[in-house]
Amino acid sequence: MQLRPLERTANKEMRRVSEGQVAVLSVSAWLPLSLLAHLLLSSLSLSLFYLPSRRSLWTPCDSPVQFLLLVRDSGGGSGTMYNTGRHVSLRLDKEHLVNISGGPMTYSHRLEEIRLHFGSEDSQGSEHLLNGQAFSGEVQLIHYNHELYTNVTEAAKSPNGLVVVSIFIKVSDSSNPFLNRMLNRDTITRITYKNDAYLLQGLNIEELYPETSSFITYDGSMTIPPCYETASWIIMNKPVYITRMQMHSLRLLSQNQPSQIFLSMSDNFRPVQPLNNRCIRTNINFSLQGKDCPNNRAQKLQYRVNEWLLK
Repeated sequence: MQLRPLERTANKEMRRVSEGQVAVLSVSAWLPLSLLAHLLLSSLSLSLFYLPSRRSLWTPCDSPVQFLLLVRDSGGGSGTMYNTGRHVSLRLDKEHLVNISGGPMTYSHRLEEIRLHFGSEDSQGSEHLLNGQAFSGEVQLIHYNHELYTNVTEAAKSPNGLVVVSIFIKVSDSSNPFLNRMLNRDTITRITYKNDAYLLQGLNIEELYPETSSFITYDGSMTIPPCYETASWIIMNKPVYITRMQMHSLRLLSQNQPSQIFLSMSDNFRPVQPLNNRCIRTNINFSLQGKDCPNNRAQKLQYRVNEWLLK
């Protein structure tokens, strides 16, 4: 199957940012000059990236590696959505395989599961933080290394086993097309209780991704037990959206079966953990400087964090 690259970015390097360093995510064209990025992540693979409101210096590029486009197979088909009691899970059928490669990955990885995390309030729900604040939710696409391992169970216990693409969820007046398929009233009410399942047809994974190729990546672990430290995380720099009604419907899902007391699935996220001397890498272009950019195209390829993530 032909690999289709995402939109190209202006920079051609992946940059490595170590603990304690501060890096500019963008400059005057999109961010106030005082808005700088302090990138942190956790000891157990839950990361946060923090934007303090103070001036700082540019971060030197430490051991840059060649930038690769994040690419994925076009694919989709049908899949089954589950209420696991812990989160909403979507597993595609085995006839329509979806793979991802490039970016920070040495191997191709195959999509195994899509999970949704969300909060009881809009101010919480994601497993990553921006500026010390959470998003209303987070969608995680879990992939396993199908070149080295036969299944996700084997890969989860093994080196270079998993890649998780993480996308923030924000509440808005409109909805991401893929999430709209999952969260419309007729669908989401079919999985109200634990162990409920519902088949979805005509899925297109391309519709789930935001329109950006910028990301932050780090190596760590999964966020649910047994938390094997075999996962690489890719955090996209642009969120996707769902409506307030769809978020309300998620909060009406129960952790329990019908015969048991109702307990909302909300707040199914793990708190961030202390930093443990890990580093992050990013393909975000630190060198483009707003008004000094030679052309508008370069400016548009900057990390527009204030427009997409902070508004």
